Parts: sequence; C-alpha cells; structure tokens
Amino acid sequence: MTSVTLYALSGMVVVAVCVYGLVSYPHLIRKILAINVMGSGIFLVFLSFSRRVPGENPDPVPHAMVLTGIVVAVCATAFALALARRVHEVTRSSYLPEEQDPPEEAG
Repeated sequence: MTSVTLYALSGMVVVAVCVYGLVSYPHLIRKILAINVMGSGIFLVFLSFSRRVPGENPDPVPHAMVLTGIVVAVCATAFALALARRVHEVTRSSYLPEEQDPPEEAG
C-alpha cells in the first residue's frame, strides 16, 4: 500500500465517520464539528490525488484550492456558530426544532 492510497483511505474514513456523526447526533455544535472535520477529510483526499510524479514539478493548483477551502471553511464555521447561537437564544435549546406537519389548506 502506497502512502497516496493510505492518505486517500484515511480521508475517506474520516468523511464516512463525519457523515455518520452529522446524521445521528441532533446537537447543533456536534453537527458543526462534524462538518468541519469532514472538510478536513475531503482536503486530505483531494491532496492525496494531487501527488507529484517523480521528476516533474508539483502542480500548485490543488494546494491553492485546499488553502482557499480552509479559509472558506473558517468563515462558514463562524457563520454556522453565529446561527447556532441565534437558534439557542430564540428556542432556549441547542437542538433544531422538530419539524411540524404543514397546515392543511381548506379547499
């Protein structure tokens, strides 16, 4: 098993565990953390597939895309935490409100 395969498999396992955490836990902070760690797993998979070929210069585009993705992930995390705080202020709960059936229209 090469290091590229190991990195790709590790990233896939991280993404799979985070998808499970995102679906199974209702707490908002856990969901935000799962999305953050899932992004790191995706970055790991992406960089593992952008390996260098011996004797050639490395391709800087995937590395620049991952760096940009990290910046976007930090901004999205700050926005998600602000939304979670607002949900907590309004509902006094750190969980999403349960979905309700829409009212039936008379007709």
